[in-house]
Amino acid sequence: MDFSLIVLVVIVAALAFDFTNGFHDTANAMATSIATGALKPRIAVAISAVLNLVGAFLSIEVAKTISGGIVDDTKVTPVVIFAGLVGAIIWNLVTWLVGLPSSSSHALFGGLIGATWIASGADAVHFGKVVEKVLIPAVASPIVAGLVALVGTFLTYRITATAKDGVVRSSFKTGQVLSASLVSLAHGTNDAQKTMGVITLTLIAGGTLAPGSNPPLWVIIACGLAIALGTYLGGWRIIQTMGKKLTEIQTPQGFAAETSSAAVILASSHLGFALSTTHVTSGGIIGSGLGRKLAEVRWGIAGKMVIAWVLTLPAAAIVGAVAAAISTRGSWGTILVGGVGVLVALGIWLTSRRNPVTATNINDEPEAAKPAPVAA
Repeated sequence: MDFSLIVLVVIVAALAFDFTNGFHDTANAMATSIATGALKPRIAVAISAVLNLVGAFLSIEVAKTISGGIVDDTKVTPVVIFAGLVGAIIWNLVTWLVGLPSSSSHALFGGLIGATWIASGADAVHFGKVVEKVLIPAVASPIVAGLVALVGTFLTYRITATAKDGVVRSSFKTGQVLSASLVSLAHGTNDAQKTMGVITLTLIAGGTLAPGSNPPLWVIIACGLAIALGTYLGGWRIIQTMGKKLTEIQTPQGFAAETSSAAVILASSHLGFALSTTHVTSGGIIGSGLGRKLAEVRWGIAGKMVIAWVLTLPAAAIVGAVAAAISTRGSWGTILVGGVGVLVALGIWLTSRRNPVTATNINDEPEAAKPAPVAA
C-alpha cells in the first residue's frame, strides 16, 4: 500500500475514533442536566457540541503527551497507529452498545500500547509515562471529583435548607446550564486533543513533521469538528445510565457534580494529564449521590462501570495487538483489519436498533429504579 495512502487511512480512522469519542462521552457533560430537566435533550447535545469545538482550540498540552509521551515516535509506523485505533474504536462501540460509560481515552491508550508492543517491542512503550500521565490520574481523578461533589452537595443542601423548593430548583437549573457548559468546554480541551496527538504522531512517523512538533492548525480544526459532530448525535444509551440509572439526581446535585468535574478536567488539561473525563464525571455523580441525604447510589451499576474501567485498557490493547500482528504483514493485512473493523462496527449498530434509546425516551424510568409491585 502506498505510504501516503496509509497515512490518509490512519487520519480517517483517527477522526472516526474522535467521532465515537464524541457520542460516547456526551453523557459526561449533559447527563445530569437532561435527567433533571434543566436542558432539553437536543438542546443539551447542541450546546455540548459547540463548546467541545471551542475547547479544542484552548490547549495542546494533552496532544503533546499523546504524540511524544506514551510511545516512542521513532519506533511507530502509521500501520501500527491504525491497528491501535481499530482496537479503540471497537471497544468504544461495544461499551456504548451496553450503555457503560467506559473511558474512550483508555481505549485509545490501550489500542496504541498493544499495537506498538507487538510491532516494535516493549521498549517502544514508555511505561513510566503511562503510569504518571494515565494510570495515576485514572485512579485519583474520580476520587477527587467525587469528594468535591460530595462536600459541595452537602453544603448546598445545608445552605438552601430554609429556601422554597421551587426557588431552589429554578436557581440550580440555571446553574446547571452553566456548569454543564463548562464541562463540555473542559471535555474539548482534553479529549479532542487525544486525536490531535494521534494524527500528529502519524505525521511524525510519516516524516511530514519533525519529532516533538505541535499539532498543525488543520489537525486541530478537523479533530474539533469530528468530536463536535459525534457529540451532537448524542450517546443516548450512556446518557441514560449516568443520568437515571446510577443515582437519583436533583438540580443541586447536578450542579455540584458538573462543577467538580469541570474543575478537575480543566486542571488536568493544563498539566497535560490525559485523564478519562468519564471517570471524573462518574465520580462526581456518585459523590453527589452520597452528599444528599436519603439519595440512593445504585452500587450494582457502579460496580459494572468500575469493571469496564479496569478492562478497557487491556481489552483495547489485546484488540490493537491482534490488529497490529495482522496489519503489519502487508497491504492485505491492513485491508483485512480495516474491513473486519467496519463489519464489526456495522454489526454493533444494527444490534443497537433492536432496543433503541433516543432523545424521546432518554428520561424513561429505568427498570432498576422502579418499585417492586405490591402483592395482591
